[in-house]
Amino acid sequence: MAKTSKRVSGAREAKFSTRNHNRCKLCGRPRAYLRKYGICRVCFRELAYKGEIPGVHKSSW
Repeated sequence: MAKTSKRVSGAREAKFSTRNHNRCKLCGRPRAYLRKYGICRVCFRELAYKGEIPGVHKSSW
């Protein structure tokens, strides 16, 4: 879980373009961010197991 201060500072517009950093929309995690879905791998996995992401299902072989 990200600190509230990091979420707030991330929501503000950056002074310079190089300071932008992608964060998970649900938990605020800065690493392992999936651009296509806008969430981190941890949240992606949980939502995929629940079947809440359309077109994504757990594979097994």
